[in-house]
Amino acid sequence: MIIIMNQNATKEQVQNVEKALSDLGFKTHPIFGDIKTVIGAIGDKRLLSTHFIYNMPGVENLVPIMKPYKLAGKELLKDTTIVQVGDVKIGGNEIIVIAGPCAIENMETYLETAKKVKKSGAKILRGGAFKPRTSPYDFQGLGEDGLKIMASAREETGLCLVTEVVDTRDVELVASYADIIQIGARNMQNFRLLKEVGMYKKPVLLKRGVSATIEEWLMAAEYIISEGNPNIILCERGIRTYETATRNTVDMSAIPVIKELSHLPIILDPSHAAGTWRYVNALSKGAIATGADGLIVEVHSAPDCALCDGPQSLIPSKFEQLMNELGPVASAVGRRL
Repeated sequence: MIIIMNQNATKEQVQNVEKALSDLGFKTHPIFGDIKTVIGAIGDKRLLSTHFIYNMPGVENLVPIMKPYKLAGKELLKDTTIVQVGDVKIGGNEIIVIAGPCAIENMETYLETAKKVKKSGAKILRGGAFKPRTSPYDFQGLGEDGLKIMASAREETGLCLVTEVVDTRDVELVASYADIIQIGARNMQNFRLLKEVGMYKKPVLLKRGVSATIEEWLMAAEYIISEGNPNIILCERGIRTYETATRNTVDMSAIPVIKELSHLPIILDPSHAAGTWRYVNALSKGAIATGADGLIVEVHSAPDCALCDGPQSLIPSKFEQLMNELGPVASAVGRRL
């Protein structure tokens, strides 16, 4: 439910409404606007006396939220959420590109790639220190040693960092190094992990599960926001279909659908969607044309030697080419790179 406070409501009146709702077991999420304040109330509506709340001083109106994703949807918050990471703003007019290798392998290779993607215009550096793999015998990442390498690359380049967490026991560790915490597709519905990252104020990059509907994806975001962290970047990365020509099937329609249903920014991972570097440029342009706020692209200085996802990684010169080609597309839809 949304409680709309009148224009002249005092701070004390807003707090009194919040307390009354809290006493009934509701979680409250106040949004302070330039003209009015609204309070989102999440809980069992059977416990709520709407007549009592409606008659409290300062209350103008009560509006039910129809969608199951109360906080991730647009019924409560109309304006687009801008997620700020350092000096970078995701969700605004600028298209933000995140780039780097799938996995952190060693300092030399990672730092070389970091410098090259920054030179080409990437604003955020990616890299996996913890790698959930289908086979238990595949490279699983360097763990905290990988995080330390990332931190050194940040110090050297000034780029903010995004890396994945796969276990609730590692959230505090990853949050101490990363600027953005990534929840991978395999963990989109790991609800304990979602709640854990929700307790931190770090931005969260939430990838769509391989078989998840858009509603399920937004409900996963709801878990994070309900714990107090609204700083979520949604990431479409392809879904599983019967098609085998690509690693996954990009649901490009998810981008405008999310823009209609949610205030959260959305980016595309063309690398995981395609499974091969040859299609990354085309998918990236399509994402920008359909309204994506950014991209997360895998780049590796020597993909033939990569320990993880080499076939879908661009070499730095191809990434530079991509960045040059994205500018006109962004301009055509009223955005900038």
